[in-house]
Amino acid sequence: MKTIDELLAEGVTGKRVFVRADLNVPLDGTTITDDGRIRAVLPTVKALAEAGARVIVASHLGRPKGAPDPAFSLGPAAARLGELLGAEVAFATDTVGESAQAVVAGLTDGRVAVIENLRFNAGETAKDDAERAAFADRLAALADVYVGDGFGAVHRKHASVFDLPGKLPHYAGHLIATEVGVLKKLTDDVQRPYAVALGGSKVSDKLAVIDQLLGKADRILIGGGMAFTFLKAKGYEVGSSLLQEDQIPAVTEYLERAEKLGVELVLPVDVVVSPAFPDLKAKAASEHTAVDADRMPEGQMGLDIGPKTGELYAGKLADAATVFWNGPMGVFEHPDYAEGTKAVAQALVDSDGFTVVGGGDSAAAVRTLGFDETAFGHISTGGGASLEYLEGKTLPGLAALED
Repeated sequence: MKTIDELLAEGVTGKRVFVRADLNVPLDGTTITDDGRIRAVLPTVKALAEAGARVIVASHLGRPKGAPDPAFSLGPAAARLGELLGAEVAFATDTVGESAQAVVAGLTDGRVAVIENLRFNAGETAKDDAERAAFADRLAALADVYVGDGFGAVHRKHASVFDLPGKLPHYAGHLIATEVGVLKKLTDDVQRPYAVALGGSKVSDKLAVIDQLLGKADRILIGGGMAFTFLKAKGYEVGSSLLQEDQIPAVTEYLERAEKLGVELVLPVDVVVSPAFPDLKAKAASEHTAVDADRMPEGQMGLDIGPKTGELYAGKLADAATVFWNGPMGVFEHPDYAEGTKAVAQALVDSDGFTVVGGGDSAAAVRTLGFDETAFGHISTGGGASLEYLEGKTLPGLAALED
C-alpha cells in the first residue's frame, strides 16, 4: 500500500487530488455536534494543499436515498473544514454535475474544495457493479490522483471507496495509514496482557469479534445492553432489559469456550436499573438504583453497569499492556447512566498501556463526557471498520489501496 508520503515525495503541485474522507459528522439541523472526523482528515488535506495540490474532498453523510436531500448536505462540514484549515473551501452543490466540474476547474494550486454528499448519487452505493463503476468513472474524470483517507467507510464496497482507486494512481492518507498501524498492534503485534472492553446495545453486532478475540485477548469485559443476553445465558433475571433471546445459544458457547481457553470473560456484578428508558433530550433526573446483577427485579430495565462493576472493570484494565474498547457501558447520553462508561474511559486514561478507543459511540462518549482525547493512545474514526478488521474480514477500501 503506497502512502501519501510517497505521493508527496513524487510531487503534487498542480495535480487534482481526490481525497475520499469521512465527513459523516452528527448534525443538529445544520450544526455539527462533533467535528472529530473532520479534524481527523486535516493532516492529509493540509499536507496536500501546502504541497500545491488542488484538493477535492469527497464523503458521504447519513443515509440519503440516492438523491439530493438538504438534511444530509455536506455544506456544514465544508464550512467547518474551512474554519479548521484557516482558508476558504469551495463547495460544489452536486457530486459530478455542472457545479462539481466548475468548482474543480476553478481550483488553483494549494486550494481545497468539497463536493456534495456522494450518496446523493445512487451509483455510490449500488449493488450493481456496472452502475457503481459508471459513477466511479465520472468521479475519476475530476481528478488525477486518488487518496483514500475515509477509514470509517473502508468496510463498504462503494464506488468512491472500492471502484475509484482502481481508476487512478492511489495512495493511503495519513489517517488510514495510522488506523491500519494501530489495528496491526491489536492483531499481529499484541503486547500482553491484552484486555478488551465491549459494550453497545446488541450482542449480535459483536459476536464475530468476540469469536476472534477469544483466541487473542486475555480478558474480555462485557457491558452495555449486550450484557443482558450474557446474564440471561447465566440464568439470571434481566427484567425488561434489552435482550436477544435468539443469541443465547451462541453466548452460552462463548462462555464455555472462554473457560476452556483460559480467557477471562467478565460480566457485570451489578447494574443500574430504572422502570423506564429516560428522556435523553430533557436529561432530567430519573428513578434509578443499583442492584446486584443476579437480583434484578422484574419490570426493571438495566441501563448501565453498576459502581461495583465499574471498579471491577477498572481493575481488570489497570495492568493491561494493550486495551481495546468498543461500545459504551450504558446509556451514556443521560447523566444518570453515564458512570459506567466514564469508569472505563478513565481506566484507559489511567493506563500505562497502549489504549485504543474503537470509534462510533465510544469515541462520541469520550468527547461528550469531556475527556482529553490526547490521553488515549488512539481514538479510531471507524467503529464498524475497526470491528470488521478485528473479525478478520477483508475490507474493500483497504484492498483497493493495495498495489
